[in-house]
Amino acid sequence: MDAYTGFALVYDTFMDNVPYEDWAGFIAGKLQKYGIGDGLVLDLGCGTGKMTRQLQARGYDMTGIDNSDEMLSEARQHSDDRILYLLQDMQSFELYGTMRAVISCCDCLNYLMDEAELLQVFRLVNNYLDPGGLFIFDMNTVHKFRDLLGEQTIAENRDDCSFIWENYYYEEEMVNEYDLTIFAREEDGLFRKYQETHYEKAYAKETVLRLLEEAGLSAEAVYDDYSEAEDGPDSERLVFVAREYQK
Repeated sequence: MDAYTGFALVYDTFMDNVPYEDWAGFIAGKLQKYGIGDGLVLDLGCGTGKMTRQLQARGYDMTGIDNSDEMLSEARQHSDDRILYLLQDMQSFELYGTMRAVISCCDCLNYLMDEAELLQVFRLVNNYLDPGGLFIFDMNTVHKFRDLLGEQTIAENRDDCSFIWENYYYEEEMVNEYDLTIFAREEDGLFRKYQETHYEKAYAKETVLRLLEEAGLSAEAVYDDYSEAEDGPDSERLVFVAREYQK
């Protein structure tokens, strides 16, 4: 079952607890700290474009890349034509030129299932960054997958949609699986059922830092979520700020 097909229809509804505006403020603050107050910025794994639009509103010239046509369809419905959306895989994306910064939010990079895939994305990011350009991304932690999600079933019901999330974490492989069953109201008032399975890989912070260095990116800082706090053993989401080596 493909990921982000049926879920794309209800993604924004069930992600309405994500503080996109606060996250965008954090990202914009880091960009400005490194002298990036405007210019071209890539949103890698942009999904329905919520973060893309937030940064566009802050003056950045945005491009969004995602490998789900359904998610990009939702993004285009809510965006103007100043945002360029590209249907591409993050492991093989191609751009028309370099970017001042690249961002990736909502644990998109956890969808890369081994170190070779993650390193490939880091190398592509490095290739398309301006000299000294910034790469800001988040990743779910081993702690979150193993200790908080674990073997749980989560259900949520709204007026026009509902979902059942069955979660499994495989400790040896460090892989998190969640099986989604989604019921979404259609235009005729009837509900349609969708089922899809997602896999995310847990990476230790030290692994991510090593791969960034291998890709020619310098890790500037690691934060506990989108805050100024340092990461720790109870962090559920890490935010990495990396920089392209000055040439």
